[in-house]
Amino acid sequence: MADDAERIRALVEQWAAAVHRGDMDGVLADHADDIVMFDVPPPYQGVRGVQAYRGTWPPFFDWQARGACFEIETIDVTAGTDVAFVHALLRCGTPQQLAENPEMRLRLTLGLRKEQDRWVVAHEHHSFPYVDAPEDTTADEDEVRALHAPRGREGRRPT
Repeated sequence: MADDAERIRALVEQWAAAVHRGDMDGVLADHADDIVMFDVPPPYQGVRGVQAYRGTWPPFFDWQARGACFEIETIDVTAGTDVAFVHALLRCGTPQQLAENPEMRLRLTLGLRKEQDRWVVAHEHHSFPYVDAPEDTTADEDEVRALHAPRGREGRRPT
């Protein structure tokens, strides 16, 4: 099972690198067709299915391309014979956000299953600790909040 833990760690590191590059194919590479993701922004029921999951990434890629980081800081893997889970902390934010709150970390939890001797992500959960925002939010905070605007059932923002 140590080999499985190493394989899963590599899978997560490759996924995070793909997110950082804005590489959609790399982000989707090891995700199950029936993935369920609970993300920081709505929809509150999460997104279901790889196509809905795909739809959540373009706004994040756009935001990140303007200078935000997405870097794994810690990762822990627990692997059984056919299921596994991962919990990790990531630096995720703009340089200004991270300067203002150096402790801010994105919390990531993944549930994986083995399909035909291949690990796939079946569940993904992202969260930030809740922090009361001051009443006079900055333009950067408004920009991030806009990324998290409510989306329709397919994971897309209404047009």
